[in-house]
Amino acid sequence: MPFDQVAEGDFIAVSETAAIAAAQTMGFGDRHRSDRVAVETMRQTLDGIELAGRVVIGEGERGQAPVLYIGEEVGALKGRDDVAGVDLAVDPLEGAHQCATGSPGAVAVLAAAERGGLLQAPDSYMQKIIVGPTARGVVHLDAPVPENLRNIAKAFGREVSDLTVVVLDRERHAELIADIRGSGARIRLIPDGDIAAGISAAVRGTHVHAVMGTGGAPEGVISAAAIRCLGGEIQARLVARDEAQAQHLEELGFTDPHKIYTTEELARGDRIVFSCTGVTDGELLRGVRFFGGGSRTSTLFMSLASGTIRFVDSIRREGTSNPVQFW
Repeated sequence: MPFDQVAEGDFIAVSETAAIAAAQTMGFGDRHRSDRVAVETMRQTLDGIELAGRVVIGEGERGQAPVLYIGEEVGALKGRDDVAGVDLAVDPLEGAHQCATGSPGAVAVLAAAERGGLLQAPDSYMQKIIVGPTARGVVHLDAPVPENLRNIAKAFGREVSDLTVVVLDRERHAELIADIRGSGARIRLIPDGDIAAGISAAVRGTHVHAVMGTGGAPEGVISAAAIRCLGGEIQARLVARDEAQAQHLEELGFTDPHKIYTTEELARGDRIVFSCTGVTDGELLRGVRFFGGGSRTSTLFMSLASGTIRFVDSIRREGTSNPVQFW
């Protein structure tokens, strides 16, 4: 089945089922178990959809992950040459620590595009700056932090002191954090979850104005897919962890360590879709809620081609004899 004929509900089901599986392990303190069940469930759901999918962003390279590894073929039509291929970027459980501890912000995420529509980024670090549509075009990855913050504030018609910037809570960000605080802006430090943070930066009303810092390259590509649908901007640069990874990047064709990737270079497809389901409660999405007769999920679905941005509230019933609980 061609990509544009895959039902939106199928893509939504992929993130929903992974979120439900992960939420069933919430609070048990075993992040590896939470991640494993989310990965396995997402793969099973993908294999039930009539598409010829290829994972370009996944759990790691072949040999590092048993399923949903980079290059793995998924979908009921996998291996078929007579159907248009679909590239997939997946994070079955972003925020495994949050899920394991019952903390806010864990989500299950899927992005899809026509073949070649998503950058096949290696599992390296990526330096990023993410803003929403209001500040699009006024930031630069290499500009000093105070300059970027002044430009963002001007775009919003506010003072720098009114801004909130999300940064991953890592030792490597000590200088960045000092620069942001020295400029007068507020900081929200997060343990994980820069995909969800990037979405928040591109949505008005979340009180997040930018995301800065270095996180995972795969998460950067997934974020770019969402940012394209939302009209925001991400600028990013691949960063090697060590000499061995720098050599690996060169072997993969990433020969310019200074190159800044734009939103459109990270997610260049014309038919990008994005589905993100809450596992635990967050700013944009509620986590999975279980009741006697089933579960309820909250999903953000976006389609670049149709211009659709939809919040989907779904109830899955385990039996018709149990009442549906609304709240």
